Amino acid sequence: MSSKFDSIRPFDDAELPSVLTNLSNNQEFIDSIVAFRFAAWPKYLYPLLKIATRRYILHKKRGIANLRDFQRLVEPYIERMIKTTTESLTITGIDKLDLSKACLFVSNHRDIALDPAFVNWALHINQQDTVRIAVGDNLLHNEWVADIIRLNKCFIVKRSATDRREKLKAAKLLSEYINHTLNHDAQHIWIAQKEGRAKDGNDLTNPAIVSMLCLNKPKTTEFADYVNQLRIVPVSISYEFDPCDVSKARELRQLEQEGSYDKPDNEDMRSIINGITGQKGRVHIHFGEQLQGQYENAKDVAEQIDQQVLSGYKPFSTGAVAAAMLTPNSDSQSVFEKNPKTYDYLTSRLQYLSQPEQTKLLAMYAAPFLRQQ
Repeated sequence: MSSKFDSIRPFDDAELPSVLTNLSNNQEFIDSIVAFRFAAWPKYLYPLLKIATRRYILHKKRGIANLRDFQRLVEPYIERMIKTTTESLTITGIDKLDLSKACLFVSNHRDIALDPAFVNWALHINQQDTVRIAVGDNLLHNEWVADIIRLNKCFIVKRSATDRREKLKAAKLLSEYINHTLNHDAQHIWIAQKEGRAKDGNDLTNPAIVSMLCLNKPKTTEFADYVNQLRIVPVSISYEFDPCDVSKARELRQLEQEGSYDKPDNEDMRSIINGITGQKGRVHIHFGEQLQGQYENAKDVAEQIDQQVLSGYKPFSTGAVAAAMLTPNSDSQSVFEKNPKTYDYLTSRLQYLSQPEQTKLLAMYAAPFLRQQ
């Protein structure tokens, strides 16, 4: 049944068969799977691997009756990713939340795919349903990528509109959809605290995100009351090592040097793959307290989210070591000697970068550590 949210909502169960059929017939999708899964195999085997991959997809398709089945198909891969690319995954704060009503999880944003995936996993192992995920339309250039994303309970944040009136219209629709999801569909939501990843390591909420969330507020409802009704829960996600740290440092340096960054067409997909497959060391997820307060404006709310995100951030040794490498002093050597693994990791990452880029990488890791001091 058609609704006003059709242009941004996730796919529903009724749409599943046709979407899966389109994916199994999408040659670019098949090619991408083969190139990713069999990267080390001889290229002359690729034609056979593509045929075998399509047959495998068609076989798996027969066991998918609804979107929950599709997510169950993904679960073993998430579990394997956690087992093979993290040293540990720890979760705090979730046991103190009332999750009987849908929550709006506002999270810091370091990795395109993994941030909501880790929040999903934390909810899943605590017998909670997974979140609906806010995803920018910049990730939807490929049809098959858009299909996969919307099959995985993602809804679309339209950032590509250039006309001011169109931007406001899109923001109002998004605000209404978020409210509808929380209060009508009773589904948890994950949204980043600002557009794009915090590549410099500074996790700061954009008040414009809060303003967007409140565009659906009835005129008769006080601002603070509406914010409290959204059941906002700040979430801190901490990675000991960032698999995308080198590429982030290069981008930050180019932005500083040239004033702009020309992103290659496949960069987002490459960042997603690197984030999933790269070593992350220890990962920590902290769920803060649900926001309840007498907020005057969006800036007040953003500051409260920032406070909780920062206090919930896990101070891994990468922060202290990076700060000591960034501004060496009499205590630096002892910091390095206490954390040899971390020092070796950061040193190994710096070898790929110019001196200015090295500074960006170290500052990225040091930022939350220095803010917590």
